[in-house]
Amino acid sequence: MEKNKKLIIFGTAAIAEVVYWYFKEDSAYEPIAFCANKDRIEQDTLLGLPVVTFEEIENNYSPNEYEMYIAIGYTKLNKVRIDLYNEAKAKGYKMATYIHSKIKIWGNNEIGDNTFIYEDNTIQPYVKIGSNVVLWSGNHIGHHSQIGNHCFLTSHVVVSGFVNIGEATFIGVNATLRDSINIGKNNMLGAGTLILGHTEDDQVFIGTKSVAIEKHSSDIKRF
Repeated sequence: MEKNKKLIIFGTAAIAEVVYWYFKEDSAYEPIAFCANKDRIEQDTLLGLPVVTFEEIENNYSPNEYEMYIAIGYTKLNKVRIDLYNEAKAKGYKMATYIHSKIKIWGNNEIGDNTFIYEDNTIQPYVKIGSNVVLWSGNHIGHHSQIGNHCFLTSHVVVSGFVNIGEATFIGVNATLRDSINIGKNNMLGAGTLILGHTEDDQVFIGTKSVAIEKHSSDIKRF
């Protein structure tokens, strides 16, 4: 794939390394450097690229030549990523979006900036995905659904049709959302949760936790 765009990746943690690999191997972007807040920088280089301070990034990497991606997870229910996204845009940077090359995107899908869509996501027609969203691998997003800005969906989440997900919501692995419901803003839907109705803003849902039974695993081997 031809590299015709230059990219700065914000972040130096594991997620930044993962993001670097996808952009490098499966996009038109050429990662040029990592950046972080000055008080968080612990090394001068990462994966062979320089690590530079975010506070002064525009002095050496002009927004006219470089785009940026905020490679931050769901810390503080996405607030850290939201603040950095807004700060980068205020500096004048265009925010890069990555969509895995094997994902089918329909002509009526809408996808915002600084959004990262990993492999094996199924995105049906008429889906709208906001800005600064992360869809980790293996999710199903049903037709006519909308995912608000700044959301983070982990893996194997099932979003049925006509679902509206409020901004800055986190959805854990293997969660399931039935059709035609509205999820409030700033929700946290834990791993394995089953949501069958509307939720309000700022709600937290926790799935049923598996517990060990008295039977020993050696008992199972007898059968």
